[in-house]
Amino acid sequence: MFDLTSRLRAGAAALLAGCLAGSLGAAAIAGPAAAADQVPPSYVEQVRAWSQDPTVLITLRAWNQKHAALTQAEIERLDQDWRAQTNSAQKPLIAEILGAPLSSLLLRHQADSGGELIEAFVMSRHGLNVGQSAVTSDYWQGDEAKFQQSFGRGARAVHFGAVEVKDSGRRAQQVSLTITDPKTGEPIGAITAEFDLDLIALTSGS
Repeated sequence: MFDLTSRLRAGAAALLAGCLAGSLGAAAIAGPAAAADQVPPSYVEQVRAWSQDPTVLITLRAWNQKHAALTQAEIERLDQDWRAQTNSAQKPLIAEILGAPLSSLLLRHQADSGGELIEAFVMSRHGLNVGQSAVTSDYWQGDEAKFQQSFGRGARAVHFGAVEVKDSGRRAQQVSLTITDPKTGEPIGAITAEFDLDLIALTSGS
């Protein structure tokens, strides 16, 4: 009886060890879990509604047509100019974008959000900012996931960035969407909006 009980216990222990090893192995193969889509769906749909504002569509149509032949070398030169101007007293390119009607629209959305919207910017089909609510560190977003995983994936694509902790200690996340021309159904740009997740949670819980 003692031997049988011991054998049963040993068998159960071996089975449990095997299950645990299998689970750990699967987790190692799967790798770390993807960042949770913490910006609520209603906020994503609000950003989508912003993307269909006439000011957004008119700006993108005009910009894309005017700069249709823009080369990669020219794009990179513009981006370098922008980066240099962020630390200069002379900011002609930055002033041009911030002074655009589209930037005023995005700034109004930010002001009306009660602090939930940290920043927003709209990108052309080349990934260059054509309107923004605040000065970004760079002008060209075309080499970043926010553009490649939205505009680069076609109509109605949505990309959630990683959740980051800002200097204030609050959590924030960017969500990016492809902007589609309602007249043609073709992607013409992208929009990125960064939200304060902690403030959204506080507002939702009140």
